Amino acid sequence: MVRRIISLILLFWALGFAAFAVGLPGPAGPQRTDAIIVLTGGENRIERGIELLEAGQAERLLVSGVNRTVRPVELAEETGKPEALFDCCIDLGQEAVDTRSNGREAARWMRENRFTSVRLVTTDWHMPRARFELRRELDDGVELIPDAVTSEPSFMQLFLEYNKYLLRRLSAIVGI
Repeated sequence: MVRRIISLILLFWALGFAAFAVGLPGPAGPQRTDAIIVLTGGENRIERGIELLEAGQAERLLVSGVNRTVRPVELAEETGKPEALFDCCIDLGQEAVDTRSNGREAARWMRENRFTSVRLVTTDWHMPRARFELRRELDDGVELIPDAVTSEPSFMQLFLEYNKYLLRRLSAIVGI
């Protein structure tokens, strides 16, 4: 009996992993939102967020998880964008250190600015967990649009992220 239960758990885990790996989200369509939130840590995330902002897809952008020593002028230089764009429309969130604190930092910023819709930009393999964390922190009624940056993750990257996602979901169920 125990062997069958363990086998079923492993089967569901493997099927879930397969669905996770083949069902990675892609970029969102051209729907306009009040805000864009970019989570640092992956290639092309910040560039994608700025591209959307410049295209008029939102009025303001938060880059969450920026190192505390980074100043807007440095990020402007790194991205090749005018400093004026950072002065008017881009905020740097420097409190978050992981995906969970990204969710808290981003939701606080959304409330402070009274935004009711947001486009979340992160890498495709990171989107399920990032969306889960942000959705847990956002107020009811806030529209969340996932906008994934396409990547080519390794098997190990997918394996680790899937397990982090599952563990986070389980820990949330038990209240951790």
